[in-house]
Amino acid sequence: MTDVRDATCVACPAQRLGVGAFDVSDRPRVESRYDPDLGYRVDRASGAPTCVHPYRVGLPPGRYGSAGVPLPTADDRPQPAPTDEDLVLPDDVTLLEAWLIAVVRRAPAPELARALRAAEERAAARFGTEATVTALRRVLTA
Repeated sequence: MTDVRDATCVACPAQRLGVGAFDVSDRPRVESRYDPDLGYRVDRASGAPTCVHPYRVGLPPGRYGSAGVPLPTADDRPQPAPTDEDLVLPDDVTLLEAWLIAVVRRAPAPELARALRAAEERAAARFGTEATVTALRRVLTA
């Protein structure tokens, strides 16, 4: 198994924790920092694991883990969609998987292969082939 401190391995608490055991924020903020020992962001004040991409976990922002906010039911759960901001290639490799998910979710079905190819090229140019392939494997097999 890959070491969890490897930033390309885990970058979201949803990959390790059950729904409701972490908070969801609408985007990366200074209030949460990436903890390389845990492999995901943690809220500085509450210590709660924090997902910063609602579209990635299918939950609206909320303090589910830190404040016990009830999870929305399937009937009233809006499916958050990636924003235009989510489609900007990040500078931080820990945000690469979320960016790839945003690209996949926003691409029209007939354009998916082209979008993936372009995303792979852009990511590899910034983060290298190994980090890009690892992130793509996680995204496409999850």
